[in-house]
Amino acid sequence: MTVRSVNPATEELIEEFEPHSELDVDQALANAAERFQSWRLTSFDERAKLLHAAADVLDARKDDFARRMTLEMGKPLKQAVAETEKCAWVCRHYADNGARYLEDERIETDASASYVRNLPIGPVLAIMPWNFPFWQVFRFAAPALMAGNVGLLKHASNVWRSALNIEDVFSEAGFPAGCFQTLLIGSDKVENVIRDRRVRAASLTGSGPAGSAVASIAGDEIKPTLLELGGTDAFIVMPSADLEAAVATAVDGRTQNNGQSCIAAKRFFIHAEVYDTFRDQFVDKMKALRIGDPMREETQIGPLAMKSIRDDLAVQVEISITAGAKPLIPKMELPQKGYWFAPQILENAPDTAPASRDEMFGPVASLWKVSSLAEAIGRANDSEFGLGSAIFTNEKSEVETAIRDLDAGSTFVNSKVASDPRLPFGGVKSSGYGRELARDGILSFINRKTVSIA
Repeated sequence: MTVRSVNPATEELIEEFEPHSELDVDQALANAAERFQSWRLTSFDERAKLLHAAADVLDARKDDFARRMTLEMGKPLKQAVAETEKCAWVCRHYADNGARYLEDERIETDASASYVRNLPIGPVLAIMPWNFPFWQVFRFAAPALMAGNVGLLKHASNVWRSALNIEDVFSEAGFPAGCFQTLLIGSDKVENVIRDRRVRAASLTGSGPAGSAVASIAGDEIKPTLLELGGTDAFIVMPSADLEAAVATAVDGRTQNNGQSCIAAKRFFIHAEVYDTFRDQFVDKMKALRIGDPMREETQIGPLAMKSIRDDLAVQVEISITAGAKPLIPKMELPQKGYWFAPQILENAPDTAPASRDEMFGPVASLWKVSSLAEAIGRANDSEFGLGSAIFTNEKSEVETAIRDLDAGSTFVNSKVASDPRLPFGGVKSSGYGRELARDGILSFINRKTVSIA
């Protein structure tokens, strides 16, 4: 059965793919297991040289790769180009820092020598989503390959050309065959791959149900997992904040990638002293966003990636409005073809409404007035999710309180939440566990072997 790739801006067929057969998958797993035996013995210098080469390929072909991303899932083209450039950055980061991250850790004991050596574990399966088709994969692949592991990619079915393009990057860079392979399979085939003895671990970025399923299967097989799941990130604004910067960041943070980002600011808690000014400016800037063809330079909001995502978001908004949330932006006319959703701000959604409790995966913000930082933090933490958080304030004591008390994997002060190869990235609660990027990321799938020499 072929898999159809559809342009979300036009609903036109782009390409059709034939999924891999069971024999194809078995051969890929055999190739990965065999390649690992030689790849794990390569030097850090050799791995670094190849990662630098991969970065060069990304830079040289970024426009082609970006165009395919935009065709497949609808993000504005300039954001797709920036995503490709960021992938080159993460490759260079691990090429330049991987050996230092993995160097032996000496420990003084009664032995003549004792230390921890960080060794690769083998083939790792990455189950990745469509919203950042390149970045999510490269932030896994760069540290995994630098550590001496080999990668297997199960990508979302609407971005399979991007998945194959990623495999091409590593091939063109000179990585040996079997170091990184794409499996064109559906979700129903993932369990067998995880359970296969040749696969040693799994990393998933995606929804909570998907994360729970993967963790359960891997746990049954006693295999480690890393999960980066959903988020309803809080964005707090206090009276001392630079309001102009806060509003501009709020718009950018909520609408980047057409609002389809786990770490997007989604729930906005604004202090009463600045609430009215913030709300009015926020509404004006959200209304002014340019919606249209994601291939055009001036476009700020493209279509959502799939019809189901657009329809689900529309239901969440309608239920929230029926429950008492007030829409602050009038409905606007949108193209008949394509999976379009206009930016919206919902004010004062009740606690039981989707706008308060659920992840809204699109350009919809939820806005509330609060009387204190304590109230803002309490409401921010009243969520099953805990991925990122942001606060705008110029009061040092408020910064320290937010860092201490916000129950999330990160707190960004006077800026939006963003991933950076130099900083660990991950969440708590239903947003997952483990950390990607920086030193933490390369240690995620490692045998930290204790060595003691009498």
